[in-house]
Amino acid sequence: MNNNHINQLDVVLSLENISRVYLQGDNKINVLNKINLDMRRGEIVSLVGNSGSGKSSMLHIAGLLEKPNSGEIFINKVKCSKMTDFDRTITRRVSIGFIYQFHHLLSDFTAIDNVAIPMLLSGLEKTSAKSRAKDLLDNLGLQDRINHLPSQLSGGEQQRVSICRALANNPDILLADEPTGNLDSKTAEVVFEQFISLARKNNTSVLLATHNTKLSEKSDRIIKIIDGKLVEN
Repeated sequence: MNNNHINQLDVVLSLENISRVYLQGDNKINVLNKINLDMRRGEIVSLVGNSGSGKSSMLHIAGLLEKPNSGEIFINKVKCSKMTDFDRTITRRVSIGFIYQFHHLLSDFTAIDNVAIPMLLSGLEKTSAKSRAKDLLDNLGLQDRINHLPSQLSGGEQQRVSICRALANNPDILLADEPTGNLDSKTAEVVFEQFISLARKNNTSVLLATHNTKLSEKSDRIIKIIDGKLVEN
């Protein structure tokens, strides 16, 4: 798929000339150097690169968690650089879902409550939130585990719950940072397949940082970060 031929009406995330520089003592490290990326709705893009290459920085910038030194982020055609912190928070809550290597589930809440909480925070009525949470968990084969606490779930089950939580508010974009990196290879493959299937079912765009080339090959596009630049396979 050629990025130049993406229908601009369908672009949900656009990074334009993004640069990110970190200071290490007196040294400037150009982690991201004027990178450009357009992602269309429902597209799965894998971001690969060595540790320290800038994958996480790029995800944090795309998710409005970190500001670039220069460049612009557009989410659903809306320019994000001039947003207030409040507006950035609302945009993340409505338009963006996050999945990390470690699940970060709330230990005192059941699986269904962990998934329902983002919807309740967005103002959805409790019955509707619980119903959608149950549907998402059912889709990932967790129908018998919805009332279990995280401590009662396996690593793979915990990560499935975190995937459901990330999709709870039906975001336009899902940003996943090594989402199966903490799982054994067999479990990782199963969870990844379910994750991608659920994202496609919801027509959610996914930007996925991973070291796992076997998993990245299941994406629509693979992009590498090399010396601060994006290189598409």
